[in-house]
Amino acid sequence: MNERQLVGQGLDAIPTPALIVDAEALEHNLKIMHGWFAGRACRLRPHFKSHKCVTLARRQIAAGNTSGITCAKLSEAEALASGGVEDILIANQVVGREKTRRLAALQKMSLVRCAVDSEANIAELGAAAVEAGVTIGVLVETDIGMGRCGVPPGEPTVALARKVHSTKGLRLDGLQGYEGHLVLNPEKGERAAKTREAMALLTATRKAVRDAGLPCGIVSGGGTGTYDITGAIEGMDEIQAGSYALMDARYKTVRPEFRNALFLLATVISARPGLAVCDVGLKGIASEFGLPLLADHAEAKALYLAEEHAPFQGVSARVGDRLRLVPSHGCTTCNLHRRRWVVRAGRIEAVWPIEASGCLE
Repeated sequence: MNERQLVGQGLDAIPTPALIVDAEALEHNLKIMHGWFAGRACRLRPHFKSHKCVTLARRQIAAGNTSGITCAKLSEAEALASGGVEDILIANQVVGREKTRRLAALQKMSLVRCAVDSEANIAELGAAAVEAGVTIGVLVETDIGMGRCGVPPGEPTVALARKVHSTKGLRLDGLQGYEGHLVLNPEKGERAAKTREAMALLTATRKAVRDAGLPCGIVSGGGTGTYDITGAIEGMDEIQAGSYALMDARYKTVRPEFRNALFLLATVISARPGLAVCDVGLKGIASEFGLPLLADHAEAKALYLAEEHAPFQGVSARVGDRLRLVPSHGCTTCNLHRRRWVVRAGRIEAVWPIEASGCLE
């Protein structure tokens, strides 16, 4: 099938199951998020892991008020650099001789930073940089309550920053801290208060780093659920929001200003009164945040997801009907697909490759 030949046709031309994007909803979301950062000291660094599509990443940069692109994996950074993105942050640790060498090689294509939280990793990054004749920019990751990666705020972070600064081949560019344990808090007031409390640890640590005579030009963190809280805090330079662009069912519960732009187009392959079974299951749509919703059918309820089937109760449909499912989690759903169909007013407008689908290393 030549996908490009289908541009201009209706949704019936798309083979299912298929990942589709509502172009108007996407444009709305970019306008809302990127517009919020206009005139602010803090910038947006959109997270690539949410959609894994270089074309969309370039759209986000073109929407303005950005400092670059965030990603989660080295292989994602390689896809971005190959696609012409010039400023990339891997908001994660890049560990091991082979991977640190690849990161060093990337510096000849784009500015690619990463996070660190151990002296062993600092040493191997420095060695790879010296071997390649490049300098790697580093953010020390501070654990501000998520309990995942990072070192404690205050002196432990300062000590690690000092180690980076003294390591040949590395450049201390700043700090990273992620309030991921708070971004989906359903109570808006509580989410705001706890986020400010967590980020205060990070901005205070920045002061401690500078008081120690060390550079700290960037403090990066944040997400879709907290962008207008963290982004308004003095001392924050970048917000790593990602889900806002396409929006899934889970994030929609805390961020109603964004529209669902991401759908899974499915075909009804079996039907009986009050039950419709769609041709997609766990291999095509994620469920770790819950079962998918059915767009345009608020009364419908997904019963479960099998490998290749999604039965919905409470919907009247015929075999061959097309239905739009709203994923509970867009990031892991996008990782299951190799292309997305961009649709406007019921017609195929474009087909975008998902270059970083399956990029796990």
